[in-house]
Amino acid sequence: MTFAIVASCGASLSTDPGPGPQPTTAQAPPRDALDGVQVKAGRYLYDLNCASCHGPDLLGASDWKTPDEKGAFPPPPLDSSGHAWHHPDELLADIIRGDRGYESSMPQFADSLDDAQIAGIIEYLKSTWGSDERDFQWQVTWQARNP
Repeated sequence: MTFAIVASCGASLSTDPGPGPQPTTAQAPPRDALDGVQVKAGRYLYDLNCASCHGPDLLGASDWKTPDEKGAFPPPPLDSSGHAWHHPDELLADIIRGDRGYESSMPQFADSLDDAQIAGIIEYLKSTWGSDERDFQWQVTWQARNP
């Protein structure tokens, strides 16, 4: 799979992206295989902490694209049908911790989940994505780590 320069949500950066770190056109090395132990632990933590809002099947709320009266969006799907796979690992971890920088009704988990547990949840989510989504998400993760 070939990738263009991408940013969060897959936006092409064919024009000046503005101030800050500049994206790279370099291709990421092949992605690592998923860690089965981490996936299993992540699924357990997902079931305990995330499934009550995002659903046991990761499908989120049916109206996840429509903000409520306060402007907050309902829980999105976390499988391939959603948009989590558009984001680098570090942003997904920030969202789970609560370091989002935007309005959200999602609980913050910084005080109840450590970085390894959050990484396990992310690994579990990746295990539900298709190969193309995993390749794309690895590319944006690698680009975020190698500006």
